Amino acid sequence: MKLSDKKATLSFSDGSAPVDFPIYQGTVGPDVIDIRKLYGQTGMFTYDPGFMSTAACSSAITYIDGDKGELLYRGYPIEQLAVNCDFLDICYLILNGELPDVAQKADFDSQVTNHTMVNEQLHFFLRGFRRDAHPMAVLTGLVGALSAFYHDSLDITNPQHRHISAIRLIAKMPTLVAMAYKYSQGQPFIYPQNDLSYTGNFLRMMFATPCADYKVNDVVERALDRIFILHADHEQNASTSTVRLCGSSGTNPFAAIAAGVACLWGPAHGGANEACLQMLEQLQAEGGVAKVGEFMEKVKDKNSGVRLMGFGHRVYKNYDPRAKLMQQTCKEVLAALGLENDPLFKLSMELERIALEDPYFVDRKLYPNVDFYSGIVQRAIGIPTALFTANFALARTVGWIAQWNEMLSDPDYKIGRPRQLFTGSVSRDVPTRAKK
Repeated sequence: MKLSDKKATLSFSDGSAPVDFPIYQGTVGPDVIDIRKLYGQTGMFTYDPGFMSTAACSSAITYIDGDKGELLYRGYPIEQLAVNCDFLDICYLILNGELPDVAQKADFDSQVTNHTMVNEQLHFFLRGFRRDAHPMAVLTGLVGALSAFYHDSLDITNPQHRHISAIRLIAKMPTLVAMAYKYSQGQPFIYPQNDLSYTGNFLRMMFATPCADYKVNDVVERALDRIFILHADHEQNASTSTVRLCGSSGTNPFAAIAAGVACLWGPAHGGANEACLQMLEQLQAEGGVAKVGEFMEKVKDKNSGVRLMGFGHRVYKNYDPRAKLMQQTCKEVLAALGLENDPLFKLSMELERIALEDPYFVDRKLYPNVDFYSGIVQRAIGIPTALFTANFALARTVGWIAQWNEMLSDPDYKIGRPRQLFTGSVSRDVPTRAKK
């Protein structure tokens, strides 16, 4: 963070003395006005619901330029990373700031691989849930419960403890997600296998059974690995901000990540790909491609109550760079599995065609986002819709824990305490009731 030569001056229409505030510059992106002393100097707060114009922290991990449709992890474009790296490369990069060399890669992969097992008692904890519980309900409980089993790495002031916790969370999350799935299916849990890749191991834990060998499909493995890469971090979104705010109280990392999982569950956030696939399935049931034009007209009618899921993004005002990669991945997976004529994929392509040609959507820059295609890919792989958000949490864990660790290392770190514009009753006396 660099102090700018410029400053911001706040003036008042009532003749009060103006107040100056410093301006800081990042390496790229908008400058920020430092208003930390605003209340002390003026007795006023700023008002910014949804944090539309507020930088709550400084970070060197992820940068998004929504106007350009650009996403960078530690300065590297997502388009290059998704093609040239695997998910554990990205994990190392996000945690450490640089891509690993050969020796660092081998060591990091080994650390993660050797922490994929979970305490056996978690199996009994899992059995306390109903079989039909939503996977995100189960995952929230399981991640929070990890703090009851791993007491040896809960000193958040110790960098080594924070590193061990990060490795444990990244390693164990696939095991927990797979356990939640197997439990819902009434199938036995499948233990990790150390000779497989991170994503290959996850697929085996998901779909193998004790009565038959399971061979990982290379195309499917790469597709799911790419989904993980594209979701690894995404700047200061709702769940990341939740992890930071929860962690700012000094709580342990497992509790902070469990809070992130809970926040991600919302349909406006991590549940968006689940909602998108549900929209496509409903549209297919109502007539498919032949009804797309009619459906899109309803979307344009604000009084219809019909929403187009998987299009547009609060940050991106251009084509989501992740969506382009996901579209290609979708084609590869459907071709490899013989599903090129998948009706939902044809339906999605027609929706995209209309959205990219119709002035209503073009003017509003409602381009497909990553959720639009990732749900189709996961459905083709055989992952149930209810598990989509849990897979998102699996991928985002590395971003959450890196952001949490960065916050604790920040000299400006302090417990989060948003302020408010109070609109309730002024101070008043409790009425006196007549005694009997």
